[in-house]
Amino acid sequence: MPVVIELGSAPEHRISTRLSPLAELCACLHALDGPRHHPASRRWVGEVLQGADERLLERAGGWAPLWGAFRARYLLPLAPGPERELEEELAAVAGLDEETFTTMTEQALVGKNGHGPGPGPGPGHGPGSGHDLGSGHGPGSGHGPGPGSRRGGRAPERFLARLRQLSERRFALGLRLLADPSGFRDGLLAFLSAVAEEVFEAEWTRLRPTLEADARVRSHEHSRYGAAVLAGFPTARMEQDPPRVVFDKLYNARASLADSPCLLVPSLHINPHLAIKHYPGYPVVVQYPVRHGAGAEPTALDVVMRGLRALDEPLRIRMCRALLRQSMTTTELATQFEMTPPQMSRHLRKLREAGMVHTHREGARVHYQLDEAAVRNLGVDLLSALHR
Repeated sequence: MPVVIELGSAPEHRISTRLSPLAELCACLHALDGPRHHPASRRWVGEVLQGADERLLERAGGWAPLWGAFRARYLLPLAPGPERELEEELAAVAGLDEETFTTMTEQALVGKNGHGPGPGPGPGHGPGSGHDLGSGHGPGSGHGPGPGSRRGGRAPERFLARLRQLSERRFALGLRLLADPSGFRDGLLAFLSAVAEEVFEAEWTRLRPTLEADARVRSHEHSRYGAAVLAGFPTARMEQDPPRVVFDKLYNARASLADSPCLLVPSLHINPHLAIKHYPGYPVVVQYPVRHGAGAEPTALDVVMRGLRALDEPLRIRMCRALLRQSMTTTELATQFEMTPPQMSRHLRKLREAGMVHTHREGARVHYQLDEAAVRNLGVDLLSALHR
């Protein structure tokens, strides 16, 4: 099934590349909520789970549906033009009229662009895998109020019933949104500011040079190839009659650059996904993974050697065997191997720093599991490093 961006006339003048700290922050938060699907985020997620305030992590879990499989449109750039600081992007969200903010939120929670309850996002699809491109819906399109609107009788009840079918987290957010849209927005923006200060600012400083370098390359390709730069993204192809770029996705959607500018936003933490978002009256945004996992830990020889040294210990091999079969906490591993939790933590840190395990949180408990792909690729990475 295709996602189609119709190019129209002179589309090259409507495409630009720029960084977005808010988009990258939300890609980070998405990876934090589902780290198994985001190997490039393994290091950052591990550091956050080990060092962040538990109450902040609980709040992140509560808001997570907004940056899940169908990200809220306002969490990507809302206007063309030069790059903005995170505070400016959050201020733009605060400046949305209440109806637009509410409708964008409802669409994210339900997982579709059409108004009214409908199919939610499927499991494991990642950002951009819902009906990401608008198709004429939204304020001013003649399609009426959103699924949570109090107009239309039982619409709020249907909206909440659909959210309850999807998950308790979505249902809880839906209740908050309908009860107090303004308070909902204030709470979300306060959380994003707090989580950025605690766990994202240093990561953004680290990533920014890599993202800027990729943006320069994309801008050069855009100046050379015009709108065909869009065909360089994963699953994309150019078609000429009429001129358009077609992305192979799991849903059908369409947008036109005759109606909207297009922003290309490089990202490390969205990897391996590609997000395409549109809402009437706002730019089409393509948030794409930087090429070849740029910004992730390279397969240089010292990185490979760190993995080999982590496994050059009989106890850690036995730990890997246990973690291959099931995820376990530090305390559970310590009990199984008759060690103290601090002793076990030191061994887990070695495996985590080498990228051999990944983590996920269940309530207040951090679970470890073997990263099968990392272990499987260790030999390939070694050969690659030796060839360099």
